Amino acid sequence: MRRVSPIVFKAGCPDCRGRFELAASALRLAIGATSRTTFYSFTCPECGSAVRKPAGERVVELLTGGGVRTLRLHSTV
Repeated sequence: MRRVSPIVFKAGCPDCRGRFELAASALRLAIGATSRTTFYSFTCPECGSAVRKPAGERVVELLTGGGVRTLRLHSTV
């Protein structure tokens, strides 16, 4: 039986400029109706800042495929 390594994602903090790797459990993905309302977020492990970054189609594909928890935002219109 082959051992599978956990998936990690490279990320950076715009506040402290730290660069690090995060497990899928440390990230959250929100998918909205438009590109402006689709983003991923995490807490910087170095400075504790809440970080929110836009997520295009490719990022959404990578994060969902890597097991990141996803929230689908619904329009109230």
